Amino acid sequence: MNFLKSKKLQSYKIRLFVFIMLLSLQLTYSIHPYAATDDSKKEVTSYIEQIFQRRNKAILSGDLELIKSIYNMNTKYGTWAYEYEKRKMNYINNWAQKQGVKFIGITPTIIIKSIKGNIDNCSVYLLCSTEYKYVYENQPEIENISRIGTYHILQLTSKDGSWIISKEWYKDPFGDSLNLDNIKADSIKAHILSQSAREFSTLHKRRINAIEYADKYCGAASTAEFEYKYNKKYRDYNPQGGDCANFASQILFEGGKFRKNSAWNYDKNGATRGWLNADGFIKYMTNSGRASVIAYGSYDKVYKASYNLLPGDFVAYEKKNDVTHISVVTGADSKGYSLVSCHNSDRNKVPWDLGWSNKSIRFWLVRVHY
Repeated sequence: MNFLKSKKLQSYKIRLFVFIMLLSLQLTYSIHPYAATDDSKKEVTSYIEQIFQRRNKAILSGDLELIKSIYNMNTKYGTWAYEYEKRKMNYINNWAQKQGVKFIGITPTIIIKSIKGNIDNCSVYLLCSTEYKYVYENQPEIENISRIGTYHILQLTSKDGSWIISKEWYKDPFGDSLNLDNIKADSIKAHILSQSAREFSTLHKRRINAIEYADKYCGAASTAEFEYKYNKKYRDYNPQGGDCANFASQILFEGGKFRKNSAWNYDKNGATRGWLNADGFIKYMTNSGRASVIAYGSYDKVYKASYNLLPGDFVAYEKKNDVTHISVVTGADSKGYSLVSCHNSDRNKVPWDLGWSNKSIRFWLVRVHY
């Protein structure tokens, strides 16, 4: 991709993020669908499900033409959306090579929130909870499952009796970094494949309760059992810049039974910086003695130490000397690789570095003292 296209794509991603943050304000009330028959709405819903299934199939097979067929390539927004999906497909495949895994299934669950428009053009707001299945090269008999949740606005155009995407906005969980530059993939892969599953049967009860809370309230990354929701007792801060630290604090308070104090607090008047801000959260936790740092640095410096993380610990992600994201460890896969859950782009038991593969990112691996 040339420099001009790269700048356009970056601009598109920024507008995408701003738009989806504004859009999330609408989550608290219902948007009425356009005046059409139930059959028409079912038809649109069916086509959307087919679009997502085809796109995920293309990611697994590397079929760029199949991805391209989903988009209206006659519009700049459709073209940019396609180019972004192309980059994401390449990233997922590169990450899988680094990890020594093969993705064997990407299954979306679509929940339509609203449909507005007419029989030729319509705008759809939806929630997508996507299940990713992968196996390790030397352990193909064991499936590992992660779930990622996203919120989408789609502009659909009717074409040849079907629908294609003219515009698409969503906060992508892989959008924080789509690069794997200067990663020593061969040695990393060999180390990961040499590991074994880890046993967590003796975890402290407070850690277990923390994970149960994370599983229940990880939003679009949860399951139908938990209705893909956040805990309504707490404000959703995604429109104000992010909800990751708020969710991590909830996990430690509601599940882990840490007590609130003047520096770490949420009430009807709002939240303190230590509760709500990612950088403030890690500073509070480590300075207060409630947590301590296991390892800090680039991926190649900390990935071996990541096997020391326990469910209920957390990972902080630093960009340009500022911690911008918090994920809580909620398990480990069949090779003992730590899995995390979080808000913003909702994740449920996802490999801790997936979507954070940039040589400039620094990771904080943090032990929580329950």
